[in-house]
Amino acid sequence: MAPFATDGALRFVHPEAFLLLWLLLPLAAALVLAGRARRRDARRFSSVPDPVAGTALNVRPLLVALTLAGLALLVIGVARPGWESSPTTVERRGRDVVFVVDTSRSMLAEDLAPNRLDRAKLAILDMVEVLDGDRVALVAYAGSAVVKSPLTFDYGFFRMAVQQLSVTSVSRGGSLLGDALRTVHDDVLDNQVREFKDVLLITDGGDHDSFPVEAAEALGQSGARILAIGLGDDAAGQPIPDVPRSGTGAAAYVEHDGEIVLSTLDADLLRAVAGATPAGRYVHWATGNLDLGRLYREVIAAAPGRMLEAEAFELIDERFQIFLGLALLLFTAAAAVPDRLRLPRPRVGPLGGLLRRADRSSAGRQVRGASSR
Repeated sequence: MAPFATDGALRFVHPEAFLLLWLLLPLAAALVLAGRARRRDARRFSSVPDPVAGTALNVRPLLVALTLAGLALLVIGVARPGWESSPTTVERRGRDVVFVVDTSRSMLAEDLAPNRLDRAKLAILDMVEVLDGDRVALVAYAGSAVVKSPLTFDYGFFRMAVQQLSVTSVSRGGSLLGDALRTVHDDVLDNQVREFKDVLLITDGGDHDSFPVEAAEALGQSGARILAIGLGDDAAGQPIPDVPRSGTGAAAYVEHDGEIVLSTLDADLLRAVAGATPAGRYVHWATGNLDLGRLYREVIAAAPGRMLEAEAFELIDERFQIFLGLALLLFTAAAAVPDRLRLPRPRVGPLGGLLRRADRSSAGRQVRGASSR
C-alpha cells in the first residue's frame, strides 16, 4: 500500500493498522468490569478486615492504563511511522529475450524423453528461474508463426504461455522457420533500438523453403543475435508419433508413400541461421542434456544490457522501533509493579508515643475487667 501522509513529515506505511485501536475500547471496559467484580466478591466473602487497609495504595487502575497505553503504542508501531521521506528512482536493466519454439509435429519425436517439445518447455521454464531484469517473449511456429507472449516482465504469464505450448498451438502444419524469424522482427522486437536483443531459437532445424537465412540477416541488421539450439537425433533420425490406429491402440507414426517419416536434426541450417547475425551462436543440444540457465548466465547475462524500466519510489526513514520499544517498556512496568504499594508508616514524636501506649493500656484494662465479670 502506498504511504499515507498525515502532514509534511510524518507518514505511515500501513495506516489501516489504526483500525486495531477500536479493539482497545472493549478491552478497557472488560478490565474495568473485572476489577469491580473482584472488589465486590472480596467484600461479599471476607468478613476479616484488610490488614493493610490504610497502609497500601491500590495501583491496579494505573497498571491497566499502562497496559492499554502499551497496546496503543504497539498499534502505532505496526502502522510503521516514518519521517524525512525522500523520492528515489529504481532502474531495471536487462535485455530483450525472445524464445522461438518449433511446435511442428516433428517435435514429438521421442529421442529426447518424453519428447523434443516437452524437453524444450522444461528447459525454458528452468531458465526463467535465473532471469534477472530481462523482458521475455514467446513465439510458436509451425506452418505459420504466432506470438504467444509479447515482451513482458510478467514471468508468471510467460510461464503459463510456455506450459500451454503443444503441436496444436499453431493451426497450420509444416515448418516455416523464416516466417517465425520475420514475425519476431516485425511484431515483437523494437527495431528502433539496435542492441540488447537475443533470439533463442529452439528447433530440430526443419524448414519448408521459407528463406530462414535471409530472415536471420534482417534480424541481425536490426541488432539482434540468434542463439540457435538444435535438438534431436542428427544421425539416424527418429519416427514422428501420430494418432494411434483406430481399434488397435498400437503406436502409429507419420508415413509418406507407405514409409515411416524420420525426423533428423538439421544442424547445418541452424549454424547458417545463427551465423547470419552478429555474435550469433549455434548450440548443439541433439539428444544430450542442456542447461539453459548456464547458457543464460554465460552468454546473455554477461552481455551489456540497457535500461528497460524506471520506477519512482518514495522511501521512508521508518521509526517504528521507537514505539515498539516504548510499548515493551510499559508492558514491563505493568508486569513488575504489584497491585498494591505499601505506604510508609508516619513518624510520631514522644508525646504521640505516650498517647498510643496509654490507649493500648486503657484497652487492656477494659478487656481484663470484662473477663473478670
